[in-house]
Amino acid sequence: MARFFIDRPIFAWVIAIVIMLAGAMSIGTLSLEQYPDIAPTKVSINATYTGASAKTIEDSVTQVIEQKMKGLDRLVSMSSSSTSSGTARIELTFEAGTNADVAQMQVQNKLQQAESQLPQSVQSQGVTVTKSGTDFLMIVSLVSEDGSASATDIGDYISSSLLDVVSRIDGVGDVQRWARATPCASGSTRPSCRSIR
Repeated sequence: MARFFIDRPIFAWVIAIVIMLAGAMSIGTLSLEQYPDIAPTKVSINATYTGASAKTIEDSVTQVIEQKMKGLDRLVSMSSSSTSSGTARIELTFEAGTNADVAQMQVQNKLQQAESQLPQSVQSQGVTVTKSGTDFLMIVSLVSEDGSASATDIGDYISSSLLDVVSRIDGVGDVQRWARATPCASGSTRPSCRSIR
């Protein structure tokens, strides 16, 4: 086959040019995205049952919600965790390309059917549904290099000025804040150090 094109170079050039022109004409019909939607859509359900053990949460909250989540469109998998700190988290994974708003609406509709079977304490604290998974996209750390702001001051600034703004960015499912107290040198008179002692 190679000998055929070697003996006929003009024919080979014509075929190559036709292929290039066909590729150039098809570029306009290709769907291009900066970030293609290859990750599966995830919806999380979070519930709090204060004072309950992990076994109690599993039996009275997690399993009740899981049983009602059957029959969701394009649902691929479901995973759950119940902790001894009184929290339950159920993560539903849908096929890639599933509309996250539609998936969240379907989950909320199914959750309404289960809410009457949940303990009164869980109902009063509320069960939240978010369009996010457990994976972190970004972790940002704020520090006061000159020591003029304490960990409490920075935490207050994050809560009052940053959390709402970041959570409204398109594509952000959930924003969490962690606080870490900075250890102080002995004899330090900084306000943050005085409050830690």
